Amino acid sequence: MADNILLEVVTPEKNVVSERAQIVMAPGSLGEFGVLPGHTSFITTLKDGTLKYRDESGTEHRIDVFGGFAEALPDKVTILAENAKESTKLE
Repeated sequence: MADNILLEVVTPEKNVVSERAQIVMAPGSLGEFGVLPGHTSFITTLKDGTLKYRDESGTEHRIDVFGGFAEALPDKVTILAENAKESTKLE
């Protein structure tokens, strides 16, 4: 679907998330960034922090990521994290 992008979050041990999202917000090493469908392609390093995304139904999810890289493409975001786990933070 053109209104969503594929989000994949992987670590050396496992595939943490693979689902379609409306928006992805991630903790880049130079600051938080957001990706919507059709975004310009780029690659960046990540700092420890919380990745947030809204799934196809509009539900917000949070994943704590620890280091790694992010690749944004017009239809896909790939997060290659050193470690990642579902966040327990309440905001």
